[in-house]
Amino acid sequence: MQLSLLTDNSADTASADFGFREVRADGHNIKLNGKNIFLRGTLECCIFPLTGCPPTDRAGWQKVMSAAKAWGLNHLRFHSWCPPKAAFEVADSMGMYLQIELPQWSLTVGQDSGTSDFIKSEFDNIIREYGNHPSFCLLSAGNELQADFQYLNSLAAYMKAKDPRRLYTTTTFTFEQGHGLVPEPEDQYFITQYTDLGWIRGQGIFDAEAPTFDKDYVSALGNAHVPVVSHEIGQYAVYPNLDEISKYTGTLDPINFKAVEADLQSKGLRDRAHDWMMASGALASILYKEEIERALKSPGMCGFQLLDLHDFPGQGTALVGMLDAFWEEKGFISADEWHQWCAPVVPLARYPKATYTPSETFAADIEIANYSPSDLKGTLNWQVSMADQVISSGTLDCSNAVQGGNTALGSISCPLASISSASQLTLTVKIDGTPYQNSWKFWVYPTQQINEKSVVLARDLDKALEALSAGQKVLFSPSPETIKGLEGKFVPVFWSPVHFPDQAGTMGICCDPEHPALAHFPTASHSDWQWWRLAKNSKAMILDSLPEVGCIVENVDNFANNRRLSSIFEAKCGAGSLIVSSIDLLGDSLSNSPEGQQMLYSLVEYMKGDSFAPSHSITPDELKSLIQERD
Repeated sequence: MQLSLLTDNSADTASADFGFREVRADGHNIKLNGKNIFLRGTLECCIFPLTGCPPTDRAGWQKVMSAAKAWGLNHLRFHSWCPPKAAFEVADSMGMYLQIELPQWSLTVGQDSGTSDFIKSEFDNIIREYGNHPSFCLLSAGNELQADFQYLNSLAAYMKAKDPRRLYTTTTFTFEQGHGLVPEPEDQYFITQYTDLGWIRGQGIFDAEAPTFDKDYVSALGNAHVPVVSHEIGQYAVYPNLDEISKYTGTLDPINFKAVEADLQSKGLRDRAHDWMMASGALASILYKEEIERALKSPGMCGFQLLDLHDFPGQGTALVGMLDAFWEEKGFISADEWHQWCAPVVPLARYPKATYTPSETFAADIEIANYSPSDLKGTLNWQVSMADQVISSGTLDCSNAVQGGNTALGSISCPLASISSASQLTLTVKIDGTPYQNSWKFWVYPTQQINEKSVVLARDLDKALEALSAGQKVLFSPSPETIKGLEGKFVPVFWSPVHFPDQAGTMGICCDPEHPALAHFPTASHSDWQWWRLAKNSKAMILDSLPEVGCIVENVDNFANNRRLSSIFEAKCGAGSLIVSSIDLLGDSLSNSPEGQQMLYSLVEYMKGDSFAPSHSITPDELKSLIQERD
């Protein structure tokens, strides 16, 4: 719009860009111009490594928002700050939904009148300068605020009354006792990690519960009367990409990355950094996939805010992104792959577990989350495949997939009786005539009979040492409780091992899938869901004092410690040959687990053959050093 004020002697003109849009809360939904939207968001924490300050030109923000859109996002949350004009202009042109926050991350809100006056005036300034931008859909009073919620509710009421063109919330989550479990009276939408009925993000679930893919967060949403957005989901740390050091050509010096590199070089482990980054990154992306899909499966949720699509170099170094701090790919997952489960339309599958036996049937319920501009028409094709072989396939009608929510399409099933050896299978679904598709892996393990006299299976150290002294092959798998090492976890380090040092501290496994010891245990080079029970029933052995032994399965350590960790290694010992597994393969915890029995079978088959010929030796005392001393 252009406006002119003319008098006989002078003229004044003004212009403004704006959009016709109405955003409002409708029960559990956010509606934009009458249609339900789902916020697929990430944070923008003022991370600009070359300058140390945000860009004020459109080009700088086009890079940020183009990357976000390429990865399927439609939403940016500005953590505790308001960006400059150029950010709003680019967001307007790209159709991004922005959440602006007043500049406070405080545990004492409302307790200082000068601060309260400043915050209120900042709101007035933000609305005056940027209130006409259609991308400016949401505003929060700040991040994780605590103290006076009477003040925060009065502030929200003031903001709503002054400019009702967007939705407001009192805080982006809170740890304040007595608050944060249900919306505040003045909240028009509610951002949280959990409610009074349970978690709405995987960080509190994925390491505690065995893998299942038929769950959602609906039961935790029952007492929320406004739209709910999950707060800072993910925060799965990835090992540093040391090749990133060369990108720092501006204001900031990556002394954190350089310190990690120097530590690795001093330990002779610099060559492992890239593999560890790739393996930990792949695990993080698998967890982010399940995070996002659970949110999309949950009627009553209207979005998520990742922490983060890209790295946060501060707060002890939080490398939680699929992208680096420059909004550029690290290499372990592409935007196209990520886009399968983070897009306007996402096919979803609900199924109960990750591992099966041939006597079972794989069954899944298929649905579509459709937040495109319109209803869908057409057909969904599905298939279950093993390598290049299609095991089963079919179609489902998706012509009733209405805009603005989830539509159940029906069930599929695939008998597994034809699977005669340990196999990874993939369920793939595609919607005809669209770019929308998705896929999921699962694993089938036949029942194995392990009865090989040429290999001694020992849970007891004395038994293992006796057999080794007699020149035998020994698979030594003691109870994890007796092993010196780190707690077995599937989920990697939370946020930052520097900022939160009291964590178990591992970041998944790293292995060579072609190693003959894993010939009967199909795996990628990184953790996937079939490793969950193995990881949880294990410890990570610290092998810094045994640098030459051959690691069959490494555990990626966190970058604050950079230790050489392993859960399966091989060596000569005494007159015999040895595999040590800190995964509890001989205990009751994995005796009825298909993946546990399959791993045991794969190791024994390897040890029976000629390829089992460890090249490095450890002494009996070095083997003993891995076990806790007896009382």
